[in-house]
Amino acid sequence: MTEHLLADGPGLAALATDLRTGRRDPAEVVADRYDRIEAVDGRIEAWVDGPKPRAWAEAEAAALTERHPDPTDRPPLFGVPVGVKDIVHVDGLPTRAGSTLPPDEFLGDQATVVGDLRAAGALTLGKTVTTEFAHAAPGPTRNPHDTGHTPGGSSSGSAAAVAAGACPLALGSQTIGSVVRPASFCGVVGLKPTYGRIPTDGVVPYSPAVDTLGLFTRDVAGAALGASVVCEAWEPASPDDRPVVGVPDDAYLAQAPKTGRERFDRAVAALDDAGYEVRRTTVFDDIAAVNSRHHDLVGAEAADEHHDRYERHADRLAPQTRALVEDGREVTAGAMARGRRSRVALRDRLGDLMDDEGVDVWVAPGAPDTAPEGIESTGDPVMNLPWTHAGVPVLALPAGLADGLPYGVQFAGRFGADERLLAWGEALADAVAGAV
Repeated sequence: MTEHLLADGPGLAALATDLRTGRRDPAEVVADRYDRIEAVDGRIEAWVDGPKPRAWAEAEAAALTERHPDPTDRPPLFGVPVGVKDIVHVDGLPTRAGSTLPPDEFLGDQATVVGDLRAAGALTLGKTVTTEFAHAAPGPTRNPHDTGHTPGGSSSGSAAAVAAGACPLALGSQTIGSVVRPASFCGVVGLKPTYGRIPTDGVVPYSPAVDTLGLFTRDVAGAALGASVVCEAWEPASPDDRPVVGVPDDAYLAQAPKTGRERFDRAVAALDDAGYEVRRTTVFDDIAAVNSRHHDLVGAEAADEHHDRYERHADRLAPQTRALVEDGREVTAGAMARGRRSRVALRDRLGDLMDDEGVDVWVAPGAPDTAPEGIESTGDPVMNLPWTHAGVPVLALPAGLADGLPYGVQFAGRFGADERLLAWGEALADAVAGAV
């Protein structure tokens, strides 16, 4: 069923400026977002049981304005409405992690990342839908570009909420492809920072060795603004040069179907037309082994993390979640150790290859192709896996529409160089916009 329920109004960066300077009032913005949610969320279902009560959010907006009456002394995200993936603890809101288990199974202190957002003036509207335990069993969320298609996952609700204009900023997480893929499917900007840049305390874990919190926005400037608040030791960078772009032209790229590769080639051609130097090289000729080591690692760690829940509630878990735990229990200690060593080895290999080839940033498909039809699956994260395994920062950018659905590409930078990647982001976004 084709039904377009897309965002209206400014992106995060412009809205945050308007709120800080007093051109817009937080209470007015909150009211607008609730009106938007009421208008579209019945068909998208991005929120867990809807957002929190409107009166609660409006009272928080009024209190925020009372605390910060002077526009010259307001925090960076003053009055910005935020959605929070339902594996992240927020004071006053239950965490269910996409499951039907009782919330008591997921009790915990508020996540540091939520405290950082609130300290920066953000207003949490509620919890956004996630697949069960941030793995594979999908929730009810639909793609705002076409409600007959998946929004991706596991951060389904966060990507859909931003795409539909329900909030300008939302938190997600990525253990394989759970930020970049839904961003690509929903036509928004997704940022998966370097592993460890955003604290993950107060988050229901999947695989702590690779779990990474990330952000969804509609603009690169907004992603940089959000990152400056939630990423540790943030140091803004200037786009003082044009990066050389590397293309991993090997078995990794062959994992995408023919239509997806053709669309990706058009995005690469758009970079070339925009004046970027593009260098194709072999990066992941051993991608099957990388995939295997990553799946062993995350499966084994998920089995450990959810052992007690599985023992108490196996009959209430989705088949995909039960299989994750059961298969993870079969992973040997040696295979888990190889998976952990592999992360650092791949990270170092990518850095060395960038040095040898003179590459500053990698470009790759954000997903194998556009969003699959139906919501029984959230799509395949295979294009995201190696970058997540290495822990490097990744920026997902829209590259146009194909048959009415967004197609996205991802740009991966050096480990720890998130600021530099985002400094290049706006120009890269302009170069690939509309490429397909």
